Amino acid sequence: MSILKNLLTDLEKLKNPAKAKVLAGFFKTDKGEYGEGDVFWGITVPKQRIVVRKYFQQISFEDLQYLLRQNVHELRFSAVATLVLKYQKGDLKEKERVAKFYLRNSKGINNWDLVDLSAPQILGDYFFAKDKTILYKLAKSKNLWERRIAVLATFWFIKNKDFSDSLKIAEMLLFDKHDLIHKAVGWMLREIGKRDKKVETKFLDKFAKKMPRTALRYAIEKFSKEEREKYLKMC
Repeated sequence: MSILKNLLTDLEKLKNPAKAKVLAGFFKTDKGEYGEGDVFWGITVPKQRIVVRKYFQQISFEDLQYLLRQNVHELRFSAVATLVLKYQKGDLKEKERVAKFYLRNSKGINNWDLVDLSAPQILGDYFFAKDKTILYKLAKSKNLWERRIAVLATFWFIKNKDFSDSLKIAEMLLFDKHDLIHKAVGWMLREIGKRDKKVETKFLDKFAKKMPRTALRYAIEKFSKEEREKYLKMC
């Protein structure tokens, strides 16, 4: 059997219909919701990771592309988790190959868990010391998930004490129509504040009156009660 068939067989054995129903609700798969059309097999993340680690070195990019085009969430998750491992374990040439593949196949990275798992680890690391024009292009995309990829990629920069691009992209997306972007922006602002609170408060002093309340609540989550009340009154 091929590597792909082996991986699919291993995952199919782990199907859990009861868990699948719960996940379908959690990831908003009903008509009109952000996860519409997503199908779940009900496999937990730890179990998926075990399967991924078994095959990540051998599976081809062609097979990964196949998985990313499936409507089964766990298949796309397995592909994304594989890409992260290939990137982390690869040399510079492999890292470049993974990053470019990721960008070409971003349409398959289409739920928040897939984005959050991979965007910092792959694009964040890859573009940290490179031109970041592509991230600003993604931030302007009509595709919700590409915009979230742009935001989450900057998490890697934040962890390395580089806040400038994260702040610029946060400002670009501050008035996005989707709450998943509001949450992502607020989350990144909070992460900046963990490392340099003055940088975060300077941003909030400028935008708190206008920014979405969800983004603000995420941003000030670690503040004192008095500080939270101050900013919430501004909103």
